[in-house]
Amino acid sequence: QSFGFTQDDVDYLKSTPALQHCDEGFFEYLLNLDTSQLKVYALSEGTLAFPKIPLLILEGPLGLCQLLETTLLNLVNFPSLIATNASRMVLRAHPASCVEFGLRRAQGPDGACSASKYSYVGGFGATSNVQAGKDFGIPIVGTHAHAYVQAFSALDEVSGLTLYNKKTNQDENFLQRVLKYRVGHHLISTNDGELASFTAYACGFPDNCLCLVDTYNTITSGLQNFIMVAKALDDFGYKPKGIRLDSGDLAQLSVQCQEAFAAVVEQEPARKEAFSSLTVVASNDINEDILVELSHMDHGITSYGIGTNLVTCQAQPALGCVYKLVEWKGYPRIKLSQELPKATMPGRKRAYRLYGKDGKALVDYISLATEDPPVADGDGVICRHPFKQQQRLKVFASRVEPLHHLVFDGSVAMEEVPKDLSQTQKYVLSQIHDSFPESITRYNDPEVYNVMVSLDLYQSLHATWEKEAPLEELD
Repeated sequence: QSFGFTQDDVDYLKSTPALQHCDEGFFEYLLNLDTSQLKVYALSEGTLAFPKIPLLILEGPLGLCQLLETTLLNLVNFPSLIATNASRMVLRAHPASCVEFGLRRAQGPDGACSASKYSYVGGFGATSNVQAGKDFGIPIVGTHAHAYVQAFSALDEVSGLTLYNKKTNQDENFLQRVLKYRVGHHLISTNDGELASFTAYACGFPDNCLCLVDTYNTITSGLQNFIMVAKALDDFGYKPKGIRLDSGDLAQLSVQCQEAFAAVVEQEPARKEAFSSLTVVASNDINEDILVELSHMDHGITSYGIGTNLVTCQAQPALGCVYKLVEWKGYPRIKLSQELPKATMPGRKRAYRLYGKDGKALVDYISLATEDPPVADGDGVICRHPFKQQQRLKVFASRVEPLHHLVFDGSVAMEEVPKDLSQTQKYVLSQIHDSFPESITRYNDPEVYNVMVSLDLYQSLHATWEKEAPLEELD
């Protein structure tokens, strides 16, 4: 809506060697340029998109649309990449939840906040990025660092800390209660500084005490120290949150931790509420492959903290969205390539998602904008592969969903961007879990989801191809 060139912009352009010899009329054109003749159609925020389905469709003056190309690709590529990466990880982690921990490894502050925002859209339940929580309403979670544990060296440092006991309605010394579960037990061998740090952390966050337990030794020190502190919290009327594992064999360690929690309940049944649903967060360079590997193993992980490989998109660091001219002055235009997937489909188009009786998506169908939309429960929709003549389907759809909506018309936004990201997240999760068969979303050997075209678009595509492609000659 605010797109335009200021006089200061134009003065700068005039000063550059590349543009200083341009006609004055060009700069007047820039000063008078606005979006009054522009229309933008888009997929609804959070819609799953497959190859050949346009994310955005722009209709307007060629010069204006060209000037918008880089900006739009920049705004669409990274968010779509992050949301896609996140949703893939959410699928592999299920039923465990995923939390975004990528702030420190992201590409600068802008990239970090964008990653937090769009990983939440993609299905992550929370972020450790407090700024993103403030700006976008994303739930924030986190725990202390190893440095916090290392900053404590003796129990004397926390000997005077008190915590309000909800059961006695008074402040009481918390360390004394913690040590009740250490004295006279083999647990005396645990690290004093670590126990002091957990004690201090519990006093500061009694309702959200989740401890990082691998600073010295996960099982013989960290886990045991947490159990002591968790019992003391339970005694004071608080429910401990859980632990985080950040190194080692995550599957084996998580099982050992869950077994230790179960042993507490077996020995002290009154502690069932406090110890039967503790969170076990696993982190340490987790990616989609590791999530798949863990899904085939016995483990006790209830949540994954994923950072580097989420926000830097290790599997595919950039999304290859492109922006191509498909119609000019009423004539279809095409971009050809020796690589078939890079060839574009000419003409103004509209896309639809066709659903079957079970509510699952069957196929995406693209037609020319001048065609009537497909109809559900009719005589069937004949769908063709855009490049394989012999590949055709007749689809009897129970529901037809138009994928594109007019979102901008002549400087007026037709739809507001959803302010509540949780609604977009629910839409994404409903699609990846409910709208497509498991054969499409599975990790190993997924089926290719069909994106097909109408007869008119098929004929237009191949007629335009034959018209524009140079004909090789042999002699």
